[in-house]
Amino acid sequence: MNIYVSNLSFNVEDEDLREFFAEYGEVTSARVIMDKFTNRSRGFGFVEMPDTAAAEKAIAELDGGMVEGRAIRVTVAKPREEKAGGNGGARRSFSNSGSNRW
Repeated sequence: MNIYVSNLSFNVEDEDLREFFAEYGEVTSARVIMDKFTNRSRGFGFVEMPDTAAAEKAIAELDGGMVEGRAIRVTVAKPREEKAGGNGGARRSFSNSGSNRW
């Protein structure tokens, strides 16, 4: 099960995240998401646990828990939504090509 963890302190690292969840069962991966420009934590991460029951227990017990003075949010991760193709919902721009039909 993929777990989303938010409101993390900027000091929390991958290994810290792994340790939070390891007491509930096997952790396949634990990753704090970093800003690609500043290389600083973005304050959230993902944990993967293969045992659904252990993951659900971890979510129930860790959600709202205090880590470095912050109440973390722990939920089941939702799949990423596909971004719209084409112009991504942007307004179409028209060039003035000499035609004033509009």
